[in-house]
Amino acid sequence: MSLKLPRPIAPDLHPIATGNYRIATPAIQELHELVMRCLRYRTTGALIHGASRIGKTRAIEYVRLLLAETYPKITTYHAQAEHKPRHAEGPFFSNLLEAVGYPDPDHGSNPTKRIRLINKIREACAKNGGGTVILFCDEAQRYDDNEYEWLRDVHDHLDRLQIKLFTILVGQQDLLAIKIAMQCAGKTQIVARLMVDELAFHGIRNAADVATCLIGYGQTNFPRRTDWSFTRFYLQQAVDAGYRLVDDAQVLWEAFAAIHNKAGLAGALEIPMESFTRAVEIVLKESELQDAAHYRPSAQLWIQAVRSSGYVQARVATTCSLSELSSAA
Repeated sequence: MSLKLPRPIAPDLHPIATGNYRIATPAIQELHELVMRCLRYRTTGALIHGASRIGKTRAIEYVRLLLAETYPKITTYHAQAEHKPRHAEGPFFSNLLEAVGYPDPDHGSNPTKRIRLINKIREACAKNGGGTVILFCDEAQRYDDNEYEWLRDVHDHLDRLQIKLFTILVGQQDLLAIKIAMQCAGKTQIVARLMVDELAFHGIRNAADVATCLIGYGQTNFPRRTDWSFTRFYLQQAVDAGYRLVDDAQVLWEAFAAIHNKAGLAGALEIPMESFTRAVEIVLKESELQDAAHYRPSAQLWIQAVRSSGYVQARVATTCSLSELSSAA
């Protein structure tokens, strides 16, 4: 019989409780492979397109963390494109200055902001001992033609300083339509610099994808360099007795499939990462007080967690967005 050991940290400090964690998915692995391919072939720009709420922003942060661990000389940034009624040079560069960590991004003239951006990136490269920068531009479908041109100008300026900038444009499906429109309009310089490679980002599409993600909960430890996996933190005795979340991969997939079909949702089942992680978190938190060597989450608990995950609402919102996009096209 396994003993209940004291946990290393308070439960409210755990990443599952705070939501501050990232689990690898097949789509995230594909994004990482694309980034590495761009670096290897010196492809300076790529675009990632996919439905909203499917996990693209989480994927950016996961890949940035992985790059920081494996390639510490590479400087990475995450810029969040903002929705705005009009597109102007000042707010665009203020947004990038905020992304690179400049303390007062809104102050100064437009030329001054440009120079500050370049200098801040150059300082970061000098500190890291490398000349490679990766800029992830999230919600990039919000940029207009001028903003893409200004981004290309940043590429050119850094290139003159022997700093190689790789831009990964991340956004919704209409980002691909923007690339096609630019190609048709003959704006080849932007496409050739910022939109060469591309990847369709997807959610969790089958039981094997579910298993890959659940394995992550059993292999990610917190605090690091301890034997307290995410799963074990909540189900210590069950895990010590042999239970693994991945054992329930098929059960979880079938729970999502059942609610998908019951709601009459169009298209194939594709689980957004937000809904998936919420379902897993619900099961872990609900199981915590029932932990025992013989304990296993019931199929009914997984079904309840999926119902509470927001999956149906997320898919309905996404389907509406896709219908509007199709009508506009």
